[in-house]
Amino acid sequence: MIKYISKSIKNTEDFASRIASVLKGNEIIAMFGDLGAGKTAFTRGLCRGLGIEDGVSSPTFAIVNAYSGKYPVYHFDMYRITSIDDLFATGYYDYLGTGVIVIEWSENIESELEPDCIRIKITKTDDDNERIFEVEGMDDYADIIC
Repeated sequence: MIKYISKSIKNTEDFASRIASVLKGNEIIAMFGDLGAGKTAFTRGLCRGLGIEDGVSSPTFAIVNAYSGKYPVYHFDMYRITSIDDLFATGYYDYLGTGVIVIEWSENIESELEPDCIRIKITKTDDDNERIFEVEGMDDYADIIC
C-alpha cells in the first residue's frame, strides 16, 4: 500500500496527476472517503494528468460524467446507489473496459468492484487542508507517484 499525505487541494491534484501518468486506460479507481474528503479534487487532478483541463465536477446528480482526454474517463458518483438494480440502471457495467472509471462513494458498490481495481481511501485529519491517501493496487509505481 502507498500512503501519501496531501497538505492542500493543489497537492491532491498533483498527486492524482502523477497517478494518471502511469495509467494504461482501462483501470477502475474506487475511492472511499467522507463528504469533503477530496474525491472530486483528486478526480480533477487525474483528469488534468490525462489532458482534460476543464469542466471536471462532481457527478452528484448526473451519476456519471464522461470526459475525453488521453483516455476516456467515466466519473461516477455512487452516493445514491443502494442496490444492484440501481447500479445496473447507471450503465456502470457498460462502461467496464472502455476507459478509466473513477468512482466516488465506492462503499456503496463494494461487492461489485473488480478484484484488481485501484482502491483509494481518503481520510481527513484535524488540519482542514490535510488528507491522508492510502492507495492499494499501485505499489509498483510508488517511486513515480509519491
